[in-house]
Amino acid sequence: MVTLRGDLASAGLKKAVRNLTGVAVPKRGQARIADGHGILWMSPDELLIFCPYAEAAQSVERIQSGLDGVHALVADVSDARSVFTVAGVGAREVLAKLTPADVSPDAFGAGMVRRSRLAQVPAAFWLQDDDTITVICFRSVAGYVLDLLSSAAAPGGEVEYF
Repeated sequence: MVTLRGDLASAGLKKAVRNLTGVAVPKRGQARIADGHGILWMSPDELLIFCPYAEAAQSVERIQSGLDGVHALVADVSDARSVFTVAGVGAREVLAKLTPADVSPDAFGAGMVRRSRLAQVPAAFWLQDDDTITVICFRSVAGYVLDLLSSAAAPGGEVEYF
């Protein structure tokens, strides 16, 4: 995972991102994932770029060289984050138990990204499809998030709201 902060409207930044990932900079609140690479819109000046772990350092170098003359910050954050996949018919229910974000089908569709909380910790998550959600959190709270997700997914706690 590589964090890129800068002017997301900059033609130079957009070109560098596309050259690295093969996908265009996503719109606000969106994710674009293809062939092991992807981009999450994280804030008005921040993207989170996904690539194979072994390529992270090289990806930082490639994007920095592509940003020549463009004001930006690029950092490999792969070891600072943990990623979880919540999959199955009740994936949306699991998240709804833990976040104040609206994850209803009308508000949270495939390809959408949210930054919010899971219980008391910051997290980002995106809906890959109707039954698959990817969750990203800081590595320092990964055990806690795993426990939260496991508890929320345990049998007997169904909400069946969605």
